[in-house]
Amino acid sequence: MLEGLDGVGKTTQVALLSSWLDAQGASHIVVREPGGTPIGEAIRELVLGRTDLSVPPESELFLLLAARGALVREVIRPALERDETVVADRFALSTLAYQAYGRGIDVEGVRAAIDLATGGLRPDLCIVLDLPEEESLERQERGGGGADRIEREGRAFRHTVRDAYLALADSEPGVEVVSAQGMPEEVHARIRDVLAARVAGALGSLAADVGGGGGNGS
Repeated sequence: MLEGLDGVGKTTQVALLSSWLDAQGASHIVVREPGGTPIGEAIRELVLGRTDLSVPPESELFLLLAARGALVREVIRPALERDETVVADRFALSTLAYQAYGRGIDVEGVRAAIDLATGGLRPDLCIVLDLPEEESLERQERGGGGADRIEREGRAFRHTVRDAYLALADSEPGVEVVSAQGMPEEVHARIRDVLAARVAGALGSLAADVGGGGGNGS
């Protein structure tokens, strides 16, 4: 799972990782949150796209978890049962960073709600892509397309969420922070390094390729 503030390059790195897995002949799927199912995409438009709406924090939380519940049931668990690798653009760590710490909702209550939505499913590895807040904001603005409802929360909110990600990386199992500074290929190489160190066993026959030749595994 790739995590981090908007503007750190998650979508780019998900695409690079998927291309690398294709090159290795690794069966995998790519998902994004919220989304990935008809109900998930509808919720995505409601939660992120409807900038005219004022959504209470608890409502935002439960809408996002409704999307995740459908994604896990309809897409992720079937893929895992087929022995496919799942590469996700956001998962549960985002909920803790944005809704628990960012919105100020009780952390343990959020954890319990996440477990209910996912049936206790946890990723093998979460990679938090990290950038200084100003740099991530500049990247986001250069990308164009306008800010979604959550992205419009302002600098203080971004600061809180970034601090939350870094704190969660220290306290949660299976979480690694990777610098998102530099060219996309450099960041991709760092991600592959983390994969080589952390989940080579989970990738099975890819283990030898993860650390080989010019970059390293994600």
